[in-house]
Amino acid sequence: MKLLVTGGAGYIGSVVTAQLLEAGHQVVVLDDLSTGHRDAVPEGATFVDGNLRDDAESVLAEGCEAVLHFAARSLVGESVLKPGLYWDNNLGGTLALLEAMRRTGVGRIVFSSTAAVYGDPETSPIVEAEPPRPASPYGASKLAVDTALTEYARLHAMGAVSLRYFNVAGAYRHFGERHATETHLIPIVLQVARGLRESVQIYGDDYETPDRTCLRDYVHVDDLAQAHLLALDACTPGEHAIYNLGSGTGFSVRQVIETCREVTGHPIPAQVAPRRPGDPAVLVASSALIEERLGWKPAKADLRTIVADAWAFHNAES
Repeated sequence: MKLLVTGGAGYIGSVVTAQLLEAGHQVVVLDDLSTGHRDAVPEGATFVDGNLRDDAESVLAEGCEAVLHFAARSLVGESVLKPGLYWDNNLGGTLALLEAMRRTGVGRIVFSSTAAVYGDPETSPIVEAEPPRPASPYGASKLAVDTALTEYARLHAMGAVSLRYFNVAGAYRHFGERHATETHLIPIVLQVARGLRESVQIYGDDYETPDRTCLRDYVHVDDLAQAHLLALDACTPGEHAIYNLGSGTGFSVRQVIETCREVTGHPIPAQVAPRRPGDPAVLVASSALIEERLGWKPAKADLRTIVADAWAFHNAES
């Protein structure tokens, strides 16, 4: 099958592209390299340096049968400062992509969404029936895309699957996490072990959790990519399915730091700082629905495995 992967020069997109190639698919990567890396595009994929508005239709017209959509801005803090950028890029770009799909007759799309659409949820682990209440323009823009996908499925018989998840970590082969502005906990902690930071901050140690620090969900990027491949096969014309991906339990900030200490052999100094506004105590997603319907279950849910793979990638990179 010939597939288009938007944002395939990024962290998750590159891993999904690699696994699609290994599965025997022909892959075209469309990426403007605003946050991705040209050397992250797996060998064997066709690379197009371009954007959704100007280039998606011409790429799709060359025989693509489905789309896996990762191209998006994804920094929560930046979205608060520049909401227009997120609405224009995440929603506007996706609408351009959907129109290009409609015009070229491409009827299947897997969307890389986010559990940030739920905001501060009332239940834990979060299930798909949880009412979405995004707390940032980033989460709101992703939720708006989900609404658009529902409409395109209903009106144009597209088959769409949205995958919602929180923190992705780890590495797959030589594909790993490289962000100019790093906001994710595991790579930040590993930067301390690599000598790039002096210490890591723990934002709040007075939460109602077992060790008083926030609990968060972590999914190995290898497992996440496998979910996208399963979702591709599950796209059904006229339907838009939404699935959460998560561990179901989560790990605390202190657990992450301690695991990084064990894996790296570095003391990794940590300092307690005041809570950040809007940080919920627990954000954990349930993946029971996708396990029931598509058979997906994380094979690398162990935190040590996730950290060890990320650490090996960063050591190889440096």
